[in-house]
Amino acid sequence: MAHTLLVPTEELARRLDDPTWRVVDCSFILTKPDEAEQNYLQGHIPGAIYAHLDRDLSSPIIPGVTGRHPLPAPAEAARRFGQLGITNGVQVVAYDVVGGALAAVRLWWLLRWLGYDSVAVLDGGLVKWLAESRPLQSGRVTPTPAEFIAHPRPEMIVTSEQVERLRLDPAYRLIDVRTPERYRGEAEPIDPVAGHIPGALNLPYAKNLTEEFTFRSPSELRKLYQPLLAGEAVEKVVFYCGSGVTSVHSLLALLVAGLGESRLYAGSWSEWIAPRTRPIATGAAPL
Repeated sequence: MAHTLLVPTEELARRLDDPTWRVVDCSFILTKPDEAEQNYLQGHIPGAIYAHLDRDLSSPIIPGVTGRHPLPAPAEAARRFGQLGITNGVQVVAYDVVGGALAAVRLWWLLRWLGYDSVAVLDGGLVKWLAESRPLQSGRVTPTPAEFIAHPRPEMIVTSEQVERLRLDPAYRLIDVRTPERYRGEAEPIDPVAGHIPGALNLPYAKNLTEEFTFRSPSELRKLYQPLLAGEAVEKVVFYCGSGVTSVHSLLALLVAGLGESRLYAGSWSEWIAPRTRPIATGAAPL
């Protein structure tokens, strides 16, 4: 049976020599885009290949139009995944250094968006792997290219134009997963404009994790997210963050909780503010 949400470290440790498993190190540091790759070369989970958030999991930025990590076109994403050796029959496991909350969930979501379900996030990521004194390997692992055929699922995303409408609809829940300080507009370390999309609520993705960087139990996550639904369909929950990466962590959390498939505003805050014509809000909002 394919793993589609989370994989425990002990399961991955048993599968390191399994040729049908593809491990991908997605570690990334926003303020130092090349440092995580150097860390990968010094030590990574044995057999893991490296996927760079900017080069492999995003398309080029268009100033004034896109956010910081635009989605690649489906055909281009399929080409890149083929270069990573991902094809039918392969179980993909993505990890990073912060419990999957950066580019590991981006890889997980991109593959599912393209119709590939045999992908999961390593629960606890590299932090838990190292805490358990599991082995590392140095150097670069080069995969054998394969054919990846995309079957896009456009219903998984919402556009800026759709956000303009749904943020005014009380039946929808637009959720900002950034820190409360960024949401309120009190601090903005990355983007040129502070604040949030008017009508959005704030539920930081960090609440999905324990202190050990593993996901909370399904029951704990249900207790956290069920108040958001308030009787509405889960498809009416839309998550966003700074650039459409960490927000995926909360989409995964809803699935782990057994609550179903929510949707992603992939452009997120950095796309919302790109043209400098859309409304913004600051301060707190009740959840």
